[in-house]
Amino acid sequence: MAIVHLASEDDTFHEDQITIFKDLYRLFQRIEWYRFSLLILLPAFGSVAACFVPLQGKTAVFSLVYYSLGMLSITAGYHRLWAHRSYEASTGVKLVLAILGTSSGQGTIQAWSKNHRAHHRYSDSDKDPYGVNYGLLYAHIGWTVLKRDTRLVGRVDFDDLSKDPVVKWQARHYLPLFVSMGFVIPTMTMGLLSGDWLGGLIYAGILRVSLVQQATCCVNSLAHWAGGKPFSSKGSPRDNLAVALITMGEGFHNFHHHFPRDYRNGIWWYSYDPTKWLISLLHWIGVVKNLKQFPKNEIEKLRLQERQLVLDGEKKMLDWGIPEENLPWMSLDEYKWESRLGRRLLLIDSIIYDVNSFIEHHPGGAGIISSNIGTDASKAFNGAIDDHSIAARNLLASMRHARLTKTVRG
Repeated sequence: MAIVHLASEDDTFHEDQITIFKDLYRLFQRIEWYRFSLLILLPAFGSVAACFVPLQGKTAVFSLVYYSLGMLSITAGYHRLWAHRSYEASTGVKLVLAILGTSSGQGTIQAWSKNHRAHHRYSDSDKDPYGVNYGLLYAHIGWTVLKRDTRLVGRVDFDDLSKDPVVKWQARHYLPLFVSMGFVIPTMTMGLLSGDWLGGLIYAGILRVSLVQQATCCVNSLAHWAGGKPFSSKGSPRDNLAVALITMGEGFHNFHHHFPRDYRNGIWWYSYDPTKWLISLLHWIGVVKNLKQFPKNEIEKLRLQERQLVLDGEKKMLDWGIPEENLPWMSLDEYKWESRLGRRLLLIDSIIYDVNSFIEHHPGGAGIISSNIGTDASKAFNGAIDDHSIAARNLLASMRHARLTKTVRG
C-alpha cells in the first residue's frame, strides 16, 4: 500500500520562508554596495547625526550656496554641456564645472553622460538605463543601487567624451576629487569660518550631497510621472515645476526630451531655469559660445500640434450630431411630402433637419420656423432673416436628419 504524505501547515510555512529568503538573497546579490552606501547608508547616517548637531545659520547659508553650485555644475556641465553638447565652453569653464561636479557624488562625466544619452535615445524602452517603465522607484534610485547587465543598456556614441581631455582628467582623479569637494572642502570651510566643523561635515557635506543626488533623481522619476505635456503627449516626459525649482530648471522635461540639444529647458522668459541664465551669462562674458536653440517655428509647430490633439480628444467627448457623410439620402419631393404630412423638417444648405423638439424653444418664436417648414430655408438662416451664430449652427447640427438628393431614391 502506498503511503501518502499530506503537507502540513508548518511545511507550507517553511516553504514560504525559504522562498522569501531566496528572494532576499538574490536581491542582496544585486546590490551595488558602493552606490548603496553612498545613496542610502550615508544619508541615513547624516540624518541621524543631524539630530545631535545643531544647524547654525552660517552653515545653512553655505550649504544652500554650495548646493546651488553643485547642482549647476551637474545641469550646466554634465547635462547640457557634455551629455547634449548644447553649447561650447572654454577649458577653464570645463575645469570648473568638472571639479564642482564631483562635489555632488554622481560619478564621472563620461559615465553620467553615456547613461543620459542612452536614456534619451531609448526612452521608455527596455534599453533605457533608468526608464520609468521599470517603475517609479527604479527610475528614481533603483537603477543606481542595483546591478544590471550593461549589455541590456542601449548603445550610444560617446567618442567625443573619450577624446575630451577634461573628461579624461576628471575620470582619472574622480575619487580624490569627490572626497575633497564633497566633504573635506565644506568641513574645512565652515570649521575655519565659524568653528562649525561637524556642521560643515554633516550639513554642507553629507546631507547636501544627498539632497543634490535626490533632486537629480527626481528628474528621472517625477518628471516622467507627474506634470503636463504641453509639447507632445508621446512618451513619459513631463514638465514639472516642483522638479524645476529643486534642480535649477531641469523640470521642463517634456520640452527637453523633444528638443534635447537646446541649451534651454524653460524656454519662456518667466520659466524658472537658472541653468539657462548661467549659460547666457557666460556667453555674454565670452567664455562659452555656439549656444544651440531650436527654431521658434519648429517649437511652436509641435506645441500647436499637441494642442490640436488635446482639442480633438475633447471634441470626441461631445455630441456634434450625425456626421453629414453618414446621413441617409432624401429627395426634395420626399422632403416636401413628409413636411405636408406634419413632419417638422427644415432644409438648409442641402441638409434636412428635424426641428420638432426645438421649434417651440426658438428664440425668435415658433412662427419663423413654421413658415419655412417644407421649403428651402438656407437664405433665411444665413442672413435674409438672421445670420445665425456659431452656437446656433452647432445646435442645428445636433438635429441633422438627412442629406438632400435631387432625384427620388428607390
